[in-house]
Amino acid sequence: MSEAGARRKARSGGGAARRAERTAVNIETARFIERNIPNMELLGEEALQIIEHNAETVLEEIGVNFVNNPAALDRWREAGADITGERVRIPRGLARKLCGTAPSSFTQHARNPEKSVEIGGKNLVLAPVYGPPFVREGSVRRYATMADFEKFVKLGHMAKWLHHSGGTVCEPTDVPVNKRHLDMVAAHMTLTDKPFMGSVTEPSRAQDSVDMCKILFGEGFVAENTVMTSLININSPLTFDDTMMGALEVYAANMQAAIISPFIVGGAMAPVSVMGTLTQVLAEVLAGVAYSQLVRPGAPVIFGAFVTSIDMNSGAPTFGTPEASQILYGAGQLARRMNLPFRSGGGLCGSKLPDAQAAYETANTLNAALLGGVNFMLHACGWLEGGLVSSFEKFVMDADQLGALHKMAQGVAMDENAQAMDALREVGPGGHFLGCAHTQANFKSAFWRTEVLDYKPFETWEEEGARDTQALAAIRVEKLLAAYQQPALDPAIAEALAAFVARRKAEMPDAFV
Repeated sequence: MSEAGARRKARSGGGAARRAERTAVNIETARFIERNIPNMELLGEEALQIIEHNAETVLEEIGVNFVNNPAALDRWREAGADITGERVRIPRGLARKLCGTAPSSFTQHARNPEKSVEIGGKNLVLAPVYGPPFVREGSVRRYATMADFEKFVKLGHMAKWLHHSGGTVCEPTDVPVNKRHLDMVAAHMTLTDKPFMGSVTEPSRAQDSVDMCKILFGEGFVAENTVMTSLININSPLTFDDTMMGALEVYAANMQAAIISPFIVGGAMAPVSVMGTLTQVLAEVLAGVAYSQLVRPGAPVIFGAFVTSIDMNSGAPTFGTPEASQILYGAGQLARRMNLPFRSGGGLCGSKLPDAQAAYETANTLNAALLGGVNFMLHACGWLEGGLVSSFEKFVMDADQLGALHKMAQGVAMDENAQAMDALREVGPGGHFLGCAHTQANFKSAFWRTEVLDYKPFETWEEEGARDTQALAAIRVEKLLAAYQQPALDPAIAEALAAFVARRKAEMPDAFV
């Protein structure tokens, strides 16, 4: 821009231009978080050693079940485990030794290389809600559709602070069960250029995900690089079913990443105590990670821990509780001692609405995950009602708050500018800092700014309709969807993906169970 043009812009802008700049939609994705703050080390060495010893005892004396999977039993038998029926008892030290070939970190490549993520170390990758069969849009709660799924993928693409498109952001119930995975994976591949997750609901669906990635990235690239992360839930307590293990086998064989994650409601699926639950978590992860390495040494994995407490009156899971945070902190320490990436946390809540309960519980869980050293955070935005509901409004509310995590993770700068001695000298006693040179030079980046919350004076807020946060979030949902632009994709690749999906659907009759 010429100097005269710059002067014209300055004259025509002023406060209105600055407000427009702040409210304009900008499709930008922040780099994954690199922590510059210490992890919360809740447990001492004695406690950690007790948990590790007891977990090995569980594997050796109690064992784990690998159900309906003779090939898995054969693998374990050959590795030196004791097999009785479907019960696998693993000699002390064997599982941990097998886990030693799993990488401490890995890159998940996105089709846009600038959006690839590094999972492990001091990094934190944020991914959206996963799995709900229902959606909430304003006052309406209903079964999710494929159109809802696509809207969530678009919102994720537009979310600056979200690094990953996730997987089953909602369960599209209007598409047959045996075919919906094709549409979901295709949506992640075409509607965004962020990294994504593969299907795990049946081994052949995992293979479809791998085959589709070969179309998107190229067969040679997929053979040598990780382009998917998948969620492999353990049926706690101590049970590994053939569906999840079959999907794990596909992904491990193809060197694609898997989150090995116990799914625990404390008091129902694990002991009520923190130490007891952590013992079970570690035993299950040891067995799951070790099995992935039996399938293929070096296959990338993530130490998962999804643990909630329970309301002893209703039996419902509870979220954002002190005990859940303690388990998260302890699991993070155990994962780091195994030199594995760690998955936990998220924007978890039990509330039916994106209300104060949802905000309290979500904030507690998000902050615990940041401080607990989580490397991959699933459910970072959009979760409601204990994971039964994906909420459009809460998606953008949570996605906004993820920016605060980025700022917190930066730590405190100590350079000359941060010390602000020039500002202190300029203002002196009794002055103010609003107009000083240091403030003018730094005000745009000094403080994290929300895109959703309201800080206007009461009179202005009232004149604009006295809108609460859910109403403001609904407005932002519509704004983001209206501004969405689909990232470019080679037409030949798009055509090949569509042909693959059509062919696979034609090969099987519809099934809704």
